[in-house]
Amino acid sequence: MKTAYGEKIEIEGVEVVPVALGYYAFGGGNGTGDATSNFTGSGSGGGGGGLSVPLGAYVGDGGRVKFEANLIGLVLVATPFVFVVGHALKSVIRALKR
Repeated sequence: MKTAYGEKIEIEGVEVVPVALGYYAFGGGNGTGDATSNFTGSGSGGGGGGLSVPLGAYVGDGGRVKFEANLIGLVLVATPFVFVVGHALKSVIRALKR
């Protein structure tokens, strides 16, 4: 995962720099048929994909800069983290009860 910063833009005299979290993945493979498969030839394939989640923007006005969060984007990013932490805590609590 990488943090991406967009081009600085000006809206009604206020400078804004958008911030997003992006990640991508690619994969590929090949194979040939064998006696246990119905596929008798050979083949290969590949593919990839990516996702960008807008996290918010840095807003500069009057010499001050602050980060304005996009709450929906932050929830999208935080949900898998909260799930993993909750699952780990459940496992630790079960182990401590034994």
